[in-house]
Amino acid sequence: MDIDFVITWVDMNDPKWQEEFNKYSGNKNNIKNGVSEARFRDYGFLKYWFRGVEKFAPWVRKIHFVTSGQKPEWLDINNPKINMVSHKDYIPEQFLPTFNSVVIEYYLHKIPGLAEHFVYFNDDFYIINKIGIERFFKNGLPCDIAAFKYNPSWSQWYKTLENSIKIINRHFDKKEVMKRDHDKWFYSGYGSKARWNYILKPYSKFITLRTPHNAQPYLKSTFEEVWSAVGKELTEVSVNKFRAFNDYTPELFRTWQICKGNFEPYNTYSDTKMFPLLIKSKQAIKAIHDQSYKLVCLNDNVHIRNYAQVMENIEKAFESILPDKSSFEL
Repeated sequence: MDIDFVITWVDMNDPKWQEEFNKYSGNKNNIKNGVSEARFRDYGFLKYWFRGVEKFAPWVRKIHFVTSGQKPEWLDINNPKINMVSHKDYIPEQFLPTFNSVVIEYYLHKIPGLAEHFVYFNDDFYIINKIGIERFFKNGLPCDIAAFKYNPSWSQWYKTLENSIKIINRHFDKKEVMKRDHDKWFYSGYGSKARWNYILKPYSKFITLRTPHNAQPYLKSTFEEVWSAVGKELTEVSVNKFRAFNDYTPELFRTWQICKGNFEPYNTYSDTKMFPLLIKSKQAIKAIHDQSYKLVCLNDNVHIRNYAQVMENIEKAFESILPDKSSFEL
């Protein structure tokens, strides 16, 4: 089984990118945090992402490095495992430039040469410990947690999650899905994370699922199937150059995959952790240094106090576990 990684990255210091960003970012329909500096700024830790892949997941077949046409100066693009992918290589021209991560994600299946089995990373998701193929795929299917989660309606992110769930409810019968895949929805390994599955069992409609904010395994055929079913809706919202309230989230593809039964139950929270750096920077630094998880997400925020010092301490933690250059570095 060939497994690829897909990672998206942006260099917000690129003058051409800044010019286009400034041209389009004033639209009043944009979601506020969709134009926040924290959504685009680069910590300078990308080299540790590549070092982590090489040291802890050497089995990966290909890394599809997705940008708007940029590349880090230190990256060896001639490494045989790297496929440099520009947005124009797979996103229809009429939707470019785009600064909307969900639009960039809608079209991932169009990346030239992408394997059927792939894992999608944002550039703030890191592998910090040895990780095997079976963490992402088992019996040819993505490993995932099928567990409901209550999301407050005042959340900006919830509004777009709700858009996706409306589509899911149009195409799937919740009671049929949960009956067919009962053992996957009520897998004992989920523990307390699945409590809403039991509470909502009599309810006839899907609500949003738990979203482990980290590396996500997919089947390329899932994307193709979703596009076949709701391509009109996805095309209509692809015009949103920044996040907007009528977007569909990548959870549409993930939830579709789960509702089709194309997953193996796995409590992803057991070895995965998202750290909001605004309130948990010290915990994030310790987790990296101690390699407490296999995967961590370092979630940025413009209001982080002592930002430079926090970033310096995170870099020291990465250096303590990944001090050696990878073959991806010049």
